[in-house]
Amino acid sequence: MLAMKPDCERCGTDLPAPAPGAFICSFECTFCAECADELDERCPNCRGELVDRPTRAKAATPPATA
Repeated sequence: MLAMKPDCERCGTDLPAPAPGAFICSFECTFCAECADELDERCPNCRGELVDRPTRAKAATPPATA
């Protein structure tokens, strides 16, 4: 399951899971939209691409595994 980190790693802005506006790399480093833009949408940790993080419903539970 995707880790939904609660804040921007660079500036500390709150990024709740149900809200849009978070960007992540393939290692799930998390940044707000403003910081992602300032970083030219490149993760400063791994240099990977920062992409929109999906939102999660407030009452969501992980699906059962088979």
